[in-house]
Parts: sequence; C-alpha cells; structure tokens
Amino acid sequence: MQTLFQIDTNGPGLTEFTTTVAGWLGGQGDGLLTLLVQHTSASLLIQENADPEVQTDLHAYFARLVPPTTDPSMSYLTHTYEGPDDMPAHIKAAMLPVSLSIPVTGGRMVLGTWQGIYLFEHRNRPHQRKVAAHFRPD
Repeated sequence: MQTLFQIDTNGPGLTEFTTTVAGWLGGQGDGLLTLLVQHTSASLLIQENADPEVQTDLHAYFARLVPPTTDPSMSYLTHTYEGPDDMPAHIKAAMLPVSLSIPVTGGRMVLGTWQGIYLFEHRNRPHQRKVAAHFRPD
C-alpha cells in the first residue's frame, strides 16, 4: 500500500503530520512503514511532540549551525541561485534523515509516548512538500 502525502509548511521549522499518517494506516495490521521526503531541502524527524519548545530549539540550533550564505562564515558556498537559504537548506537535509522506517503493530505505529513524525522545512518561505509512504504488511 502506497500513498503520497502533501505537507504544507509555513517556512522554516517543524510541521507535525503524525495524525495524517495514522489515519492513512487505519488499522492495516502489522508491518513496516517507510516514509521518504521527495525534496533536497527538507528532512523527516521523529521528535518530541509534547513541548513545542523542542521544535523551536531544534530550528534555532540548526539555523545557528548552518547560517544563510549572507553570513560571512558561509562565503565559500557557491550554490546561491535560489537565495541565501538554498545551499544551507541542502546542507541541513544532508545532515538529517530524509527517510524513516517505523514498525506498525495492530495498525498503529510503534512510536513512543511523546514521539511524533515531523517534516523539517529548511527553506525560509512556505512550501508544499511531498512525502512518499509505503506500508508493507508482514
């Protein structure tokens, strides 16, 4: 079973879509769920979904770790055609996962109590991102 999720982002940061995936699985039994973001400037994460400060701090950390190309420390980068956030977004996507594998038992993802699935948008403006999903039953 396969589908393609469209995730609308509001610009940089994490967008949770756990409920969307859970609804699509809808009691399919046991198996393995694989997710893949189909973009080179966004990532996928399983992260805490109880305290929104976690998402804020993750975004702040990676913004500081990989600043835009207008920052003097990034002057060596040459891929700047789509703006100062473009190459840093690719670097962040290279550092973070772009695919996830999640076990499914009884039609439910085996996530921890405080875990959610997030698309991590690395570009400065809103985007419509596509995440391919494949559920393989046991």
